Amino acid sequence: MSQHLDEALSGAATANPKTPFILKLVRFREFAILLALVLVFVGTSLKNTSFASTSSIQGLLSGPAVIILIAVGETLVIITRNVDLTVGSVVGLSAYLVGDVYVHYPHTPVLVALLVGIAVGAACGLVTGTIVAYARVPSLAVTLGLLYIIRGLDAVIVNAVQINATSLPAGFIGVGANNFIGIPIMMWIAIIVVAVVGYAMRNFRATREMYAIGSNPEAALLAGIPVQRRIFSAFVVSGALAGLAGALWLAEFATVGSTAGTGYELDAVAAAVVGGVAIFGGSGTILGAALGALFLNTINQALVAGGVSSFWDQAVAGLLLVLAIALDRYLVVRSERILRVEGRDRGRH
Repeated sequence: MSQHLDEALSGAATANPKTPFILKLVRFREFAILLALVLVFVGTSLKNTSFASTSSIQGLLSGPAVIILIAVGETLVIITRNVDLTVGSVVGLSAYLVGDVYVHYPHTPVLVALLVGIAVGAACGLVTGTIVAYARVPSLAVTLGLLYIIRGLDAVIVNAVQINATSLPAGFIGVGANNFIGIPIMMWIAIIVVAVVGYAMRNFRATREMYAIGSNPEAALLAGIPVQRRIFSAFVVSGALAGLAGALWLAEFATVGSTAGTGYELDAVAAAVVGGVAIFGGSGTILGAALGALFLNTINQALVAGGVSSFWDQAVAGLLLVLAIALDRYLVVRSERILRVEGRDRGRH
């Protein structure tokens, strides 16, 4: 559903009180995710009281931090009507290279290590964005191929050598293990990224133009929007955030091999779409994607707390992804129908 359609629906909701449910559902997807998250948490806590303990809550907050960062970047790409499947491989490559920096330069400041991760991811995003935006190759084909290329490159670089906690300084590991006023540092980083990117998406012209591109690329081009540059930028930011996520992944687990980040690309897409980002482009929010990641992680932990096999978490995530796409399509069709009726009614008067 396009951003323009969303804005039109806001006006239609005021004009026609007979259609409140569908319009409110369109406008408040984030609230629905937040409500579902609270219900899952409360329901699981009633069954297993340890689920509401301080350590459990901190785990619920630190667990999705990496996916939130990836989902934020993925959201930018999806909004432009593309997809980035390289992010999981970028997480693995970034995590290992940051660890390798500490192996050779053990006194590297934590901030520099995080910047190294961002640079690695941005370089990957630059390659992906160039091929998609300027060579005009479909993003699904490009990123699927690069997913395996980057993963293969990672395996060659790793070469069966695993970096462990003894190679990492305590200050860096503390980023993944310590809290600040009860909230994990990793989640603070994710919150800052969500706030900054979310603000930019709402207030900066360059980022607002991404919605126009996703809504109608041809019309955006005719309107003078630099479509190629915006798509390129989305992939670079997505890669950079995946690189940052890789550095934080290393800080959290304090060990990394060639399989780090495997499957994270699907988790990021699922988080974004479940959080209300339209898979067809043109609509969605950064906050929604973050809540989607938090919701999926909470469900995963709730299954574990409820004694359900961990294999079911992927099945549940897949089911929610399918339902979210189906719901989004339904909302588009239903909303367009409402707008047509509103238009005919205004025409008669």
